[in-house]
Amino acid sequence: MQILNGEKITLGTCYYPEHWDEALWREDLSRMLACGIEVVRIAEFAWNKIEPAEGVYNYDFFDRFLDVAEEAGMKVIMGTPTATPPAWLTEKYPECLNAGIDGTLYRHGLRRHYNYNSPVYRKLCGNIVEHMAGHYGGRSCVIGWQIDNELNCEANEFYSESDTAAFREYLQKKYGSLEKLNEAWGAVFWNQTYTDWKEVYVPRPTVSGGVNPHQTLDYLRFISESTNEFARMQADIIRKYIKEGDFITTNGLFGHVDYQKMAGESIDFITYDSYPNFAYDLNNYSDKDEMKDRKWSRNLTETRAVSRIFGIMEQQSGAGGWNSRMMQSTPRRGQMTLWTMQSIAHGADFVSYFRWRTCTFGTEIYWHGILDYSGRDNRRLAEVGDIYKKVTALREIAGGEYEAAVGVIKDYDNIFDAEYDKWHERIEKQSQKALFETMQKTHTPMDYVYLTEKTGAEDLQKYRILFYPHPAILSGRQAAVLEEYAAKGGILVFGCRSAYKDWNGKCTMEKLPGVIAELTGADIPEYTAIAPDREVMVRWGEETFPAAVFTDLVDCAGTGKQEAVYISGDDAGMGALVSRQVGEGKVYYYGSAFTEGAVRAFLKEACAENPYGNFIAVPEKCEIAVRVKEGIRYIFVLNYSDTPAEITVLEKMRDMYTGKEVSGSLILEGYGTVCLRRSCDR
Repeated sequence: MQILNGEKITLGTCYYPEHWDEALWREDLSRMLACGIEVVRIAEFAWNKIEPAEGVYNYDFFDRFLDVAEEAGMKVIMGTPTATPPAWLTEKYPECLNAGIDGTLYRHGLRRHYNYNSPVYRKLCGNIVEHMAGHYGGRSCVIGWQIDNELNCEANEFYSESDTAAFREYLQKKYGSLEKLNEAWGAVFWNQTYTDWKEVYVPRPTVSGGVNPHQTLDYLRFISESTNEFARMQADIIRKYIKEGDFITTNGLFGHVDYQKMAGESIDFITYDSYPNFAYDLNNYSDKDEMKDRKWSRNLTETRAVSRIFGIMEQQSGAGGWNSRMMQSTPRRGQMTLWTMQSIAHGADFVSYFRWRTCTFGTEIYWHGILDYSGRDNRRLAEVGDIYKKVTALREIAGGEYEAAVGVIKDYDNIFDAEYDKWHERIEKQSQKALFETMQKTHTPMDYVYLTEKTGAEDLQKYRILFYPHPAILSGRQAAVLEEYAAKGGILVFGCRSAYKDWNGKCTMEKLPGVIAELTGADIPEYTAIAPDREVMVRWGEETFPAAVFTDLVDCAGTGKQEAVYISGDDAGMGALVSRQVGEGKVYYYGSAFTEGAVRAFLKEACAENPYGNFIAVPEKCEIAVRVKEGIRYIFVLNYSDTPAEITVLEKMRDMYTGKEVSGSLILEGYGTVCLRRSCDR
């Protein structure tokens, strides 16, 4: 991998030669190189430049640009242009268009107006990718390929006739017969039984807006599979033509896509599009959101769950907004550096800024890049130059992996389920927010850990404690893997509403918590949502903290041990937490959604809170993130506040930016960052 080679951290930018006079190309590339930018991404919206009419191919435009890039010494990532099918295509083949749930087609005029399941569109996409890769893949300046642009951005639901046809095929392959489909979907309810495959559709409008939940779960799984098939089709073509060492990626993390599957099938690594300035959208701003741009560390944690080392294809560099929505101010002095270091601290070895020049036309006229409309030098360009000096000093970190002893387990079936199940959704949102924010405030680095069919206990053993907040859908195989993790010394924590659904989303008739009843030593005879006029508190030893959203009444069963009780509300005195010793480890079943107090209590119990507190003290407004390589820890401290932050370095460490040893009090300016080097064996 030429940009994730473990040797250095590389800077890039997104460039659109089709937007600019050719006379600017050479000057632009020269200015990029002068400030440390070594890679440009191009072509992801430029189908017409290569195929101006069906079956007519012209390579001259990008040949001319690549000639200039090669002369300048600039490396290039080619994007396949399938996110914006041209007007000639959608006019001739309207079956390629996506539709709303009411069947109205999305017309040409924006982007991502196609559907993945149109056979015609797949054929035409295959043609353009084949011709692009075949012609440009051998160019010396081309080092990698991006599939499409932001798969499932703008629209992550598909309701065209092609999607219904493909959905039927998907279901026929999965179930084999209508009898099994009807059983899986509980179709006897409200007389939804199907007697012919032609009666089966993707979700359609209903009287109250709801759709059979089991159908919806399968539909979201189907969308994910369709997206992955589309990516795999392109990747298979590109791999025929790329040079040794070149890579295939795609950018962004969007809904209804199993990225674990994509990483195993199609791409070499994921690249994320990081826009922390969304936290400062002036049309949707809240002072109550104390995390603000710090929330993007959660998104970067999701990215790292796909690729331990990853890239940023689009890093915010300017004000953001379309003419039709969003209004974001220009990043404040230091925020470009802060957000770049946020990405690097979480595992990015490639950071590409969106974009080089701000476009003077089109929907994104207010989505600013490094340069404004005039192209004159500005403070953002100067800041990129300073960032380049910093990442050069951080060179030895490349390839180092993020260090976390705490993990939060996720899986796509429960993510999809929580999206349409409002009970599940509200509980899950509360707990995910509490877990992330508490880890941030306590300076406890965490990972997201996806439980897939390939996950084994050995993959989990690096974590001292794992939270699996609310896996409503949980299989016996997954439970066995988790039991093995605990038996080997791990601490496993379930939250309320765990294991009460089967694989189709139907509620189990087993005693709760279903397949993990024996594992947890818990029995749940009753449960309820917390009424708005009730406050429910939990007491665990000397700790007291609020419950949230829901309460399972948790009794002991078998070898389970009662750990905590509710001390207020209608069920005061009833069990709130049960534990069970499993081999060398321990399993907990907690009967509510997580709050900050609950998370802190579990971290304290596992001796996992603030693992670097013995050698660095940092205020709550700063984040600690750590990468490890060859026995060395690289400790990033990121100040998200506009005011200075004092940190205390409790033993001598090297400041990676300056190369000097530091200890004692250290002041980080507003939005300031530092990276400290420390041996792991100290």
